[in-house]
Amino acid sequence: MNFRSLPDLALRTLGGAVVWADDELFAERENLIRPGPARYQAATFGHKGQVYDGWETRRRRSPGDDSAIVRLGAPGVVHGVVVDTSWFKGNFPPEVSVDGTEIDGHPSVDDLLKATWTPIVPRSAVEGDSENDFPVQPGPRFTHVRVTMHPDGGIARLRVHGVARPNVRYLDAGPVDLAAVENGARVTACSDWFYSSAQNMLLPGTARVMGDGWETARRRDDGNDWVEIALAARGVVTLAELDTSYFLGNAPGEAALRGRDGDGEWFDLVPRTTLQPDTRHRFVVDGASPATQARLDVYPDGGMARLRLWGRLTADGREAFA
Repeated sequence: MNFRSLPDLALRTLGGAVVWADDELFAERENLIRPGPARYQAATFGHKGQVYDGWETRRRRSPGDDSAIVRLGAPGVVHGVVVDTSWFKGNFPPEVSVDGTEIDGHPSVDDLLKATWTPIVPRSAVEGDSENDFPVQPGPRFTHVRVTMHPDGGIARLRVHGVARPNVRYLDAGPVDLAAVENGARVTACSDWFYSSAQNMLLPGTARVMGDGWETARRRDDGNDWVEIALAARGVVTLAELDTSYFLGNAPGEAALRGRDGDGEWFDLVPRTTLQPDTRHRFVVDGASPATQARLDVYPDGGMARLRLWGRLTADGREAFA
C-alpha cells in the first residue's frame, strides 16, 4: 500500500499546528501544514524578499540547523513522510531529518524542547522543487514531530501520513464517531477520487467549500461509485450522517450504507435512499450488528462532504484498540 493513501496526520484541517520554529524570517512556519499544494507567483516581493507559500529561514552564518515542531492533528503511527520543497529551487535544504515524540495532554513549547525525540526519517538528502517521499517502518505512537533542515533553507509542505491512535479514554467518554480519522478510521478502497480525496469525508468539523469533501468524476456507464472504510475499532453504529453540503448540482441522487464484521457478509445500515443536495442527512440505525468496516455506495456518482458513523465500541473492540 502506498503510504500516501493514508491520512495526513499533521494537516491543519485535522487540527495540526506548528507550535515552534527557531527561525521564520522569510516565510512563516504555519505554511508547512496547509492543505493543498504550495502556490507561487513570480516577482511577488515583500520587505523581506520573495513571498513563499512555505517555511523559509535566513541563511545561516554560524554553526547549527533550523527546526520546527508540529503538533499532529491526530496522534498516531507514522507510515511515511513527504518533505515537499516545491518552488524552492536555489534555497532548499540539502538535507533534512524528522523525529517524533509522544506527550499527551497540552505540553508547552518548553516541555517539547526538553522531550526525548525518536528518529523517524534519518538525516537524508532532498531535491529542490520536489516532493521527497520517505516511507517509514511503522513504530511507536507520536503526538508531535520535529522537522530539521541541515543547515537552513525552505520547505513548502510537510506531510505525515499514518493511522491515528487517540487516547482510548476519549473514546470511553461518550458516543464515538467510528468513521473519524482522528479516532483511527481510514479509507481503505475507493472507486474514484478524481476531484478530491475520499479521506476528506472523515475529517473533523463541517466542510467549508465543495473541495473539502469527496467528489468523483461523472460516470458514463451503468455502475456507481463507492468507498470502503476501516472503522476506528469494532463497534455498533447507532446514528449515521451523510452530508452533501456545498454539493448543489453534483450531489449523488441516492446512497446506501452497509457494514461488515471482519470478513463476514455486508449488511445494511442505511438502505438505498434518495439524497438531497447541500443537506446533512441523519439516519437512526436500529439493531445493527457490530462492524469493523463500512461501505458507502453513491448512485451513480457525485460528491459527499462528510460521513459520520456515531456509535459505541464493543468490549472486544475497545480491548483491541487499547
